[in-house]
Amino acid sequence: MEHLPKLSDKVISAIQKDISRGKYKPGTKIPAEPELMEQYGVGRSTIREAIKTLANSGILRVQQGAGTFVNNDIQPESLDQRLRRADFEEINQVRRMLDTEIVKLAAEHHTAAQLAAIEKQLQLRKAAIMANDNQACTDADIAFHTAIARATQNEVLADLYQRFTVVIRDFFSKRDKNGVGHFAISHHLHEQLYKAIKAKKPKAALQVMQEIIDNNY
Repeated sequence: MEHLPKLSDKVISAIQKDISRGKYKPGTKIPAEPELMEQYGVGRSTIREAIKTLANSGILRVQQGAGTFVNNDIQPESLDQRLRRADFEEINQVRRMLDTEIVKLAAEHHTAAQLAAIEKQLQLRKAAIMANDNQACTDADIAFHTAIARATQNEVLADLYQRFTVVIRDFFSKRDKNGVGHFAISHHLHEQLYKAIKAKKPKAALQVMQEIIDNNY
């Protein structure tokens, strides 16, 4: 059976999108559990799991007796960021073309050594998030996806992706001026992607990669 994203993962993405769109502003309180349950169509345990993950990632702050708040240090979208959205979408379109084909081929053709290389970068990515090291997150994330590209056994595709990482690195530098939040919130998806590739499930790998790209900024 193919892996499907957990309900809490979907709620995490939905809450983060609502924050980025300004529905929940920095420093303000988000609705109580019953309202969130109704709004996102899930149970109490799913809401609690999503809030816990977002709090651990620094997106939300749970204050006992007062409620759950969006952290103050999450900056609202600036005009400059809004103008860059078009550029970001163009980059995401190219990533969608490259990465979706790459993860399918990697799931089908990877070797044990290549799988180990992917896992190593996944571990480095998690360590960088825990250390709140933005540069290390960028390096590990790019190395993770590059290792997947190498596992396709298609040298032309892998080389093309390697060249495109220059653009991706610049994208990350513009996107992540305020810490490792984007990397943290998507780490569970990167773990799912690794598992799908390891299990040789190209369709599942494709579904996870599409979700990563959909929540890339």
